[in-house]
This record gives sequence, C-alpha cells and structure tokens, in this order.
Amino acid sequence: MLMKSFFKYLVLIAMAGLMACQRNAHFNVASPDDKIVVTLGEENGRVYYEVFHDSKPVVLQSFLGFTLKATDNLEDNFYLKDVSYAEVNKTWEQQWGEERFVDEVYNEMKVLVEEKSGDKRQFYITFRLFNDGFGFRYEFPEQANLKKFTIMDEQTEFVLNGNHTAWSIPYDIEAYEGLYRQMPISELDTVCSPLTMKTADGLYLAIHEANLTDYAAMNLYPTGDSTLKVYLTPWSSGEKVFMKAPHQTPWRTMIIADNAGDLLLSRLMLNLNEPCQLEDTSWIKPGRYIGIWWGMHMKHYTWHEGPQHGATTENTMRYMDFAAEHGFSGVLVEGWNKGWDDWQHFSFTEPYADFDLKAVTEYGATKGVKLIGHHETGGNVNNYEAQLDDAFNLYHQHGVSVVKTGYVGTLLNGNEMHSGQYAVRHYRHVIEKAARSQIMIDNHEPVMPTGLQRTFPNLMTQEGVRGQEWNAWAGDGGNPPNHTTIIPFTRGLAGPMDFTPGIFNFDNPEMPQTRVQTTLAKQLALSVILYSPLQMAADMIENYQNNPEPFEFIKACPVNWAQTVVPEAEIGEYVTIARKDRDSDNWFVGSITNEHQRELVLPLDFLEPNTRYMAQVFKDAEETDYLSNPYELIEEELEVNAHTVLKIGLAPGGGTAIILTKIE
Repeated sequence: MLMKSFFKYLVLIAMAGLMACQRNAHFNVASPDDKIVVTLGEENGRVYYEVFHDSKPVVLQSFLGFTLKATDNLEDNFYLKDVSYAEVNKTWEQQWGEERFVDEVYNEMKVLVEEKSGDKRQFYITFRLFNDGFGFRYEFPEQANLKKFTIMDEQTEFVLNGNHTAWSIPYDIEAYEGLYRQMPISELDTVCSPLTMKTADGLYLAIHEANLTDYAAMNLYPTGDSTLKVYLTPWSSGEKVFMKAPHQTPWRTMIIADNAGDLLLSRLMLNLNEPCQLEDTSWIKPGRYIGIWWGMHMKHYTWHEGPQHGATTENTMRYMDFAAEHGFSGVLVEGWNKGWDDWQHFSFTEPYADFDLKAVTEYGATKGVKLIGHHETGGNVNNYEAQLDDAFNLYHQHGVSVVKTGYVGTLLNGNEMHSGQYAVRHYRHVIEKAARSQIMIDNHEPVMPTGLQRTFPNLMTQEGVRGQEWNAWAGDGGNPPNHTTIIPFTRGLAGPMDFTPGIFNFDNPEMPQTRVQTTLAKQLALSVILYSPLQMAADMIENYQNNPEPFEFIKACPVNWAQTVVPEAEIGEYVTIARKDRDSDNWFVGSITNEHQRELVLPLDFLEPNTRYMAQVFKDAEETDYLSNPYELIEEELEVNAHTVLKIGLAPGGGTAIILTKIE
C-alpha cells in the first residue's frame, strides 16, 4: 500500500512538472482509498473542476471564480501556473464529541492560478480529498495588485450528474427554523446548506462548508436541472464579502456516502477546521441540564416580571434542588434580566427585583449545580456588544460557565441577516470573548454551524433548527413525525444542535391546536439520536416527577461519547444510532420512525465480543400511537451479547431507547 501510494505521487508530481508549462494544464488528486478523484483544469481562461467516485462522474465540469466590485472579475483570463501535493495521516482527540478520536487522513492538491495578462493577480485553489468526500477553498496570497477588494458574487458551481432528490429549507427562513422539504434539485429555492441529496443509483451527497471565518455563509440555487450555484448571503448594502489579502474562503465541502447512515459518520467538516486554539480547556465540560424554559412556552410562566414570572430566586432554587437530586449539571434560567418588556434594550447585568444572582449561584454551589446563564439580544447586536465585557465578567464572577445566547428577530440591528459577513464576525467575537472569561456558548438563532467547535471547543452547541418549542405553540400543529428522521441528515451534518428533547406531557390546554407529535418512547430515543454536548431535559420538573420510570433513561443518558455507529437509516423514514459512553463501557441506543409503524431489527455486533450485557429497553406498547395513545410505554430487561439480534416494534411516530450495561 505504501509503495502504491508512493508510486502514485511520483506519477502525479511528474505530470505536474510537465503540465505546469502548458496553458491548458489538468491536475488530478485522489482520495487515500483511490475511490474519489478530482480533476482541476482550465478552458478558455476559466478554471473548472470535476469529481469522480468509483470511476463514475459525481460533479461534471463546474467553473470557479468571483465577480468583484469596481475592478476586473476573477473569472476568466486565468491559467494554472503551479501545483503541489501533500499527504496527511493522523488522529486527533476531541474534548467532547460523537467519538473521542477522529482520523484525519487526506490527500491535498494546491494549485496556483494566475492571470494570463494584465495585473497578473493570483489565487490558490486547494483540494483536500478524504475517503468520505472532499473540500476545496480559494486562498488569496499577499500581492501588489490584489489587496482590498469586494466580492459581489462567488461563481462556484456544482454541476451534478443528475436531477437528484434533495432535502432543503430556504436560506432566508428565519433562524433556519423550517420543515425540510423533499424535491428534485431543479425545483429548489435558494436554499441553505447543508443540502443533502440522494442520486438515482443510491449514492448520498451532502454539500456544505467548513471553517466559515470572516466571510458570508454559502447558499445554493439551481440554474438548471442539475446545476447548483453558490449564493453568498449579502450585506444590506448588496455587497457579499469585504476581503483583504491574505485571506481565504471557507471550504466548500461534499460528503459522498454509499448509504444514509455513513453521512452521519463523516467528520470531513471537523477535519477542515483548524486545531484547538485554546491553551487551557479544563473548564470546558459537557453536561445534561434542566431549565426554566418549557413552562414559558406552555404559558405557565412569563419571561417578564409579574405574578407568573418564572425566573424568580425561589423557583430557581427549587429547580436546583431537583437537579441536585437527579444528577443534572445545571439549571438554565431565562427571563432573569431586565428588558423583556422592551426586547431591544436588554440589560445583561441588571436582574429583575425577584431574582438574586448572587444568592442563586451560591445556593447552586452548595448543591453542585451551576446556573446556566441567558443572553437574549432581540437581534440588537450593538446593545449586546456594548455590554459584552461587563456581562461575561459578571457571570464569571458568580461561577456561571455556560451562556445561552439568542438573536430572535429577522434581522440583526434591523439591517443584517444572521448569515451575512456582519453576523459571522459578531458570532466569532462573542465566542472568543466568552473563551477569555472561561464561558461555554449555546448559540440560538445562529449562522449555520461549520465545525468551528474544533478550533474553539467552548462553542458547545447551537440551534439553527426548528426545535421542540414549535410543539408548544406552532400554528401548523407542531413538528410532524418525520421531522426528526430528516434533521440528522440535514441540519445535523453541520454540528451539534440544541433541539431540546425529553418532553413527557404533550398537550397544552392553552394552545390546543398544537402538540408533541411523537410517542413517549421516541422522546427518550431523541436524546441519543440528536447529538448535543449540552442537552436540556426540556420538560417542567413536575412532568418528570410524575413519570419516574422513563425519566430514568433521561438521567442515565450521557452527552459525551467514545464511539458512534449507525446500524440502519433512511432519510425521512427511520434512523437507529448506537453510542458508547466515554466514561464507561455502556452503550445507548436510540431508534425512531416517522408516522409509519415498523420493526426495528438491531444486530448488537458493535458490542465487545465474548461479553455479557444487560439491555434495559424502553419501547412503545403494542397499542401505542403518536396521535391517539402516545404515552403507553413498556420497560423490559434481558441479557444480550454481540451475537444478539433485537427485534422491536416501533409505533407510528414512535421509537425505542436502550441502555446496554456491561455485566462484570
């Protein structure tokens, strides 16, 4: 294998040396397993790329380049001047994640592109090919004739080999909180990434980006039956990106998988981000918590001060008592600070009169429970940034190490979209400021995540998804049963999502038109299916007290994993995920279905050989149905091993949750 790889690169280097002198050069690079091949070429001064998988075309000739403001475009009149190759084969350890160790194995091709005449402006196009896909980006080196410039359009194309089935939401839907729609590429709107597709011959593709730094988010729109073009989220003034060399774009990525489950196991996006930049990460700790949150959505409490105010000192201490009793790490408290009557002028240091920050945090410390802070900005970024230092200092002073941030509203400061360059800069500013105060961030109403948690692991989780709260008040009735069988393969590919599973009481007399459209067993399973290193058991504590048996699964389920496997999955239909606890030899399994009843057939061959386990199974009863009888749940125990095949019925809208405990 080493000789084969060495010979392959001798050939590539020899070809590069011969072809670099030719204006119509074509350079190639293959993935480590040789299954994916990328060609970069030039035709009539325009640079293009092509992608093959198992010798079959996946991306046809697709052109690259930029439209600039007030200067000649970086679009044609170019040639491929030089090329270099590199190989990387290493493993790195995540502080938290879906597995402890990540293999970073890729082959790289870096091509220098230069204008044939005129200013001789240059940029690099770098491809990195992994066994599960590829990424490429543009890099602008320091140069005399390209210093500050404004990008009006990025001409990057993905010319696919068919009008594939795609799952998408429009790019400008508020906070990405939409229901994903299934349709052919040709019928798409301008959509955000990740854009997940299935080809006619059963291949699965997902286009996204990695390491979004000081740039606008990438969206996609169709220009034909099978062509997608990049659309960058604009500034309110119309420009897309203000750039200063040296700088680079985010990576444009594509996962290529033989089955839907392998999409979930790709770490390509993480591998295309920079290693951790924080010297001390000992304060970064995943955890499962509870919150004064669902009661607001159910209209039991209010965020603002008054007779039904949820965030009182007394109520918070009551929740802290419950958290301490049941082993939760913290209590989220929303509505503690002044400004909920205004929303544009929040104070991030002044509590309401009935909330004593010092008393609450000191009380929590005696119980081993942290207060989880909350900063809702209402989209007024200017107001937030003016108070940011004082706000983080206050929390740090009182031992608050997690902050949930929020940006409810269509536009930031009334002008800028959540995924434009302005917002990207702001979110990074908050993450870096938080790190200096040893604060972890759970960002709501974010830009779509792109793997930045590798570089700044205090960015724990983000929303950017139509989450559980829609089941409390949505006018369309709440999230349909297939929603959670789609989002692992779409939004979930972008990174941890704060969906907040674990609701045990589905009906809201205040909002009878909507409800949780799952079974109780499925709510348990979602704690495994939907990954987040900070995960809230979202219901009010009274509903957990009234359901002690299923609550045992919520309490036991970890949020930090050593290993993840996907025994079976199909987008929009069903998904089963098994994860091994990082701190024990136990495994946890979640399996969910859409509105259709089905049987889970689960080989336990991922377990340690020649070892006995006790399986504690929480499953739908035979008569359970998400519409008419959602609460019926059966708990059973049986001894299993790696040769066992479990067969369990999943009710319509249902699921199964399993704890596999090693028997010593």
